[in-house]
Amino acid sequence: MRPNMLESNELPDATGPNSRGRRSRCRARRALVHTLIASMAISPLSGCGVLAKVVPPGKHDTTTSYHDNYGLRIEYPQVTECETPVSLKAEQTIRPLTLEDPAELPAIDMTLQEAVNLATTNSPVLRTVGQTLDPRLSLQGTTTVYDPGIIAAGAGGTEAALAAFDAQYVQQLNWFNADAPNNQRGGLFGQPGVFRSKSAAFNAELRKVNATGGSFALRHVVNYDRNNRLQGINPATGQPLRLFNSTFTGWLEAEWRQPLLQGAGVTYNRIAGPNSPVGQYNGVMIARINEDVSLADFENAVIQLVSDVEQAYWDLVTAYRVLDTAVNARLAALQTWQVQKARLEVGTGRADDEAQARSQYFQFDAQVKESLAGRQGLYDAEQDLRYLIGYVATDGRLIRPTTAPTDVKVVFDWQSALAQALERRVEIRRQRLEVRRRELELLAAKLNFRPRLDFLGLYRFRGLGDTLIGGGDGRLDNLYAEITNGDFQEWQAGIEMNFPIGFRLAGVAIAQAKLNVRRERAVLAESEYLASHNLSIAAREIDRSHELLETNYNRLLSDLNQVDVLRIRYEQGSDNINFLLQAQRQLVTSATDFYRSLSEYNLAIRDFHREKGSLLAYNNVQLAEGPWAAGANYDAYQVGRFLHPHPHPEKLCAPRPISCGPFDPSAAQDTSGAAGAGMSTDPYPVMVPLQDNAAGMIEPDPLPEADLAPVVPPGQIDPPQPQPPEI
Repeated sequence: MRPNMLESNELPDATGPNSRGRRSRCRARRALVHTLIASMAISPLSGCGVLAKVVPPGKHDTTTSYHDNYGLRIEYPQVTECETPVSLKAEQTIRPLTLEDPAELPAIDMTLQEAVNLATTNSPVLRTVGQTLDPRLSLQGTTTVYDPGIIAAGAGGTEAALAAFDAQYVQQLNWFNADAPNNQRGGLFGQPGVFRSKSAAFNAELRKVNATGGSFALRHVVNYDRNNRLQGINPATGQPLRLFNSTFTGWLEAEWRQPLLQGAGVTYNRIAGPNSPVGQYNGVMIARINEDVSLADFENAVIQLVSDVEQAYWDLVTAYRVLDTAVNARLAALQTWQVQKARLEVGTGRADDEAQARSQYFQFDAQVKESLAGRQGLYDAEQDLRYLIGYVATDGRLIRPTTAPTDVKVVFDWQSALAQALERRVEIRRQRLEVRRRELELLAAKLNFRPRLDFLGLYRFRGLGDTLIGGGDGRLDNLYAEITNGDFQEWQAGIEMNFPIGFRLAGVAIAQAKLNVRRERAVLAESEYLASHNLSIAAREIDRSHELLETNYNRLLSDLNQVDVLRIRYEQGSDNINFLLQAQRQLVTSATDFYRSLSEYNLAIRDFHREKGSLLAYNNVQLAEGPWAAGANYDAYQVGRFLHPHPHPEKLCAPRPISCGPFDPSAAQDTSGAAGAGMSTDPYPVMVPLQDNAAGMIEPDPLPEADLAPVVPPGQIDPPQPQPPEI
């Protein structure tokens, strides 16, 4: 028998002979407490007074304080030891080229395809030409190969959305100790004057949410209590008031909660996620669209990189040609100056003609230096290309392009190009994903326009015991023995309903979702409309640049002929030197314009491919995901062992998929129809209703039909044969 704590826990009687002494000691304790409180209240005030005094001058005035030495010091992170292959490559840069003769430098022969391959594989950061001009070196907004993975692994990815359906385990263990006085005489019906208790509480729960929105929970609760309440003897029966001085109580229960209206169904939980508030959509279908959008953004950045590489490559080609033109012009001006100087020395020439020839030579010499090391010169254009392909800024070598620019007229079939632009443009595909997202949100918002009606079921096994595990074989001696015996059971079943009067929040969410759908559809239509305009501009630019190329070529031939004729006449002494010098200057201008128009024509072809959505395929660039994580193939194999195909797949009814499968921007172009292979031709993809009205599902509003004219499927267009320009 455990000792009774009643005798030791009772308060002494305050009316005894020693009550006066006890009251005096209590008054002394209260006085001491008041004194301590007053001293704590006064001490801050006195401290302020001390600090407010002027510190007398002394030795400490010449000594730096801790506040100045350490309190204001800023600790910087240790980043000087962070070495990467790119930083090591940057340290290998030698003195830049300035006015060195390119003919004396070792050359790196490089084709356009090699430059594109180096740019797309040489760095995880997708570079742009403009970043070389930023003195702040701010690359925080730059696209990298890690960005799609960051989105997929972030809070908006599919894994994070699926985590809402993971099983959750919660466990709590707490100890309590109570020592509280009671306003009563001790010993009255077993009630002590001071309540003393020691208790503990243990709670373990395993909860799982399923795809329909329901939740299942297994819960185990154990409570321990030992106190001095009701530990006396019942005067009527003479029996103890309690069976045990300390008791263990607990139960094991299973709980099931299933939404029947709001929050119910696989469709809603895949779109909005389980237990999502009204107007918030974080389900796995929305997460999948987020990942597809990030992939589209990454593809757009790759397209920009390839476009910049072509720009830098043809700029370098132009820089070589312009430099050659300037060098040849300087050589011709030097010969003219030498001839005029020789005439002046023998007395047959004029001094002003010699000065004009000398001035033009130095003018062309300055042009050579500008074409070599100027802002748009050879070395500057070569360094831009070096940056894009991941080469060292300067290594003593010079990149020499070997891909000859095309000068033949390229002809595209307009209807086929327009159909490909409306289907393959990454911006349009991205906007279709946004439309799809808003349509799913609208469907989830309509499913939320219902009352909250949940079914609740609970079954519980209870127990009570003097000990937790083990003990005697008597009644209520062992808690777990009582639980497992199943003598004490409880169950609960019920329906819970909750809905706001008027459904104002759900109605606002539907209105917003409808407006979002209309907005994104309008943006999609505008994107397609803008794509047709941009493609039209690109097609016109091809014709314009080619016509300008032919014109500048004929102009160049004419100026060459003019220079040859005037040189002969000048050497014969039948013509003025001014005509020859002017013709030489005109020849430099026409040659420069011709070479630049040649690059512009090749860039116009690039722009047409970009507007058509085939730039990556045109440059043989393929986008692919990296290898799977370790163990992913094994996990897929183990899961596939237990999955078997349905014997009658034609009887299955499922919603239309979010994605039509991976889109390969580098695939061969399909010119047989308006749509690419494997892609939907619907202008606005719509999700079909999953259930009928009889099942209580709310169908989305019917979407308007597209007001687009049908596109005539063109035949296969043979590429044009190389032909010289008509001169």
